[in-house]
Amino acid sequence: MNDILSKATVLVLNRNWQAINVRTPTAAFCQMAINAATGLDIEGHDAMRPVTWAEWLTLPVRPQDNAIGTPRGLVRVPTVIVCVGYAKVPLNRPKLSARNIRERDRNRCQYTGKILHPDESSIDHVVPRSRGGKTTWDNCVLASKEVNARKGNRLPREAGLRLIAVPKSPSLIPATLSIRNVHEIKDWEPFLVK
Repeated sequence: MNDILSKATVLVLNRNWQAINVRTPTAAFCQMAINAATGLDIEGHDAMRPVTWAEWLTLPVRPQDNAIGTPRGLVRVPTVIVCVGYAKVPLNRPKLSARNIRERDRNRCQYTGKILHPDESSIDHVVPRSRGGKTTWDNCVLASKEVNARKGNRLPREAGLRLIAVPKSPSLIPATLSIRNVHEIKDWEPFLVK
């Protein structure tokens, strides 16, 4: 049961029903209990209705639902909640990861310009970590494995290399665009950008 409550499996919508975050069921229950959010009772894409905490406690548990046992009986775990007093869509910077560096650099080696398949590429620290370089957006670039091995722990100019573009942090994007349905929850589909 603790596993059900500790995984981020609840999609959070603002009051305009735009996806803004993902929470654990524990956090969702807390928001619902203080009336900061309502749960969405979802019966397919056509039948969705916001439900207050008091009513949520009385909803029947369907075969497709996760539920937790309480002294009052089983309570359905929500898959989507709506924040009743929040209308904004927060802006986020994508997390620094090899995948996001590949996206930022458009799968192109930043020294040769060659388009790379993931198995041909690696992440290069422009200023090597051995020389004080940090793992940051403005110090990491996509490079072919061959070029990265040749560069080693040298600066690009020391290795006879030149960057095509100066690496920088990606722009802030609406939180809605960065939410991934890693648990493949069907109820999330109408709210996520495809």
